[in-house]
Amino acid sequence: MKTRELALGALLAALSVVIPIAFGFLRVTIPPWTGTITSHVPTMLAMFVSPAVALAAGLGSGIGFLLATGSAMVAARAFSHALWGLFGAILYKRGMKPWLVLLVILPIHALLEAAIVLPFGFDLQKALVVVGIGTSLHHVADSAITLATLGLVLLSQGKKKLA
Repeated sequence: MKTRELALGALLAALSVVIPIAFGFLRVTIPPWTGTITSHVPTMLAMFVSPAVALAAGLGSGIGFLLATGSAMVAARAFSHALWGLFGAILYKRGMKPWLVLLVILPIHALLEAAIVLPFGFDLQKALVVVGIGTSLHHVADSAITLATLGLVLLSQGKKKLA
């Protein structure tokens, strides 16, 4: 791993831990779903650095939500960010455009989080409707923030558009 990747991985993992703790006031709860606006952004940005950085940011998200909520179910859902983040990073590394990566991983993200609540006693309807749709909407909002942030970073580096 290059020094740049290590530094970005540490920064994005730290943000993944801090966001659920510091921005709990942005959390919306409709049991069994919770959504904290911006909580996916570090993992989404990390996908465009490398698979290892995406994995680190996703794991940071799980740690952050465990510390912020103390809920095994919420933390388990957040740890799934490591999986879809890793998959998205691989897609990006293979040449897929950022907006398409975010679109392709949306159903994976939503289905992972919906499946995770099932062992905690929630039925399939609640898992798919509340968690699946809630996660999908949250994913879209955080994708927009991610693409705007990525665009600003690239613009600051003298690049005119997303790759």
